[in-house]
Amino acid sequence: MRHIYTDEEDLFLKENVKGISLKELTRKFNKMFNLNLSENAIANRKNKLHIFSGIKGGQFKKGHISFNKGKKQTEYMSLEAIERTKATRFKKGNIPCNHRKIGSERISKDGYIEIKIQDGKLNKNWILKHRYIYEQNFGKIPDGYNVIFLDGNKQNFELSNLKLVTKSEDLIMNKNKLFTKNKDLTSVGLNIAKVIDKTQKVRRINVQSKNI
Repeated sequence: MRHIYTDEEDLFLKENVKGISLKELTRKFNKMFNLNLSENAIANRKNKLHIFSGIKGGQFKKGHISFNKGKKQTEYMSLEAIERTKATRFKKGNIPCNHRKIGSERISKDGYIEIKIQDGKLNKNWILKHRYIYEQNFGKIPDGYNVIFLDGNKQNFELSNLKLVTKSEDLIMNKNKLFTKNKDLTSVGLNIAKVIDKTQKVRRINVQSKNI
């Protein structure tokens, strides 16, 4: 059923369109008026009202200055609009509905399990679970090292399946397809990678010494 926009809804769009993406504008609009309109519907209404966000493709252009930078809220919003936004603001101490507890787990886009270890540190709140388990049992992972799964199973966190390797060894194993689903064979592949890595480093040292 086609939605008939009210004057109040049109005013909300006009006063909130600047500087935000279509997705965010749609979310705010639906939340304010308890509706479930699509992004296409809001986009069509924006076009009819001849109003624009000032951003292209949902992102600010390089060097773009926000329309409300350095301004007080009363300079770009009406008092009525400000009062309406109070209903959607987070109160001090409020916990968002999508808040994840410490100890929660999620799967990354690469298929690794991540575990939440703290709050308030943005991207640092989460850590790869296999690295977390390794550090809890063997101490901090040195810079330049990775922890690999010997059997290739990213959900097998047995200590015998986690192995500390240098980033160069990890790279060599991937490049030479030395990872297998068999722990023992992967361990052999790691030994081969160590030999290749050591050989390459010795060669580089010899070349540098000849150039001195």
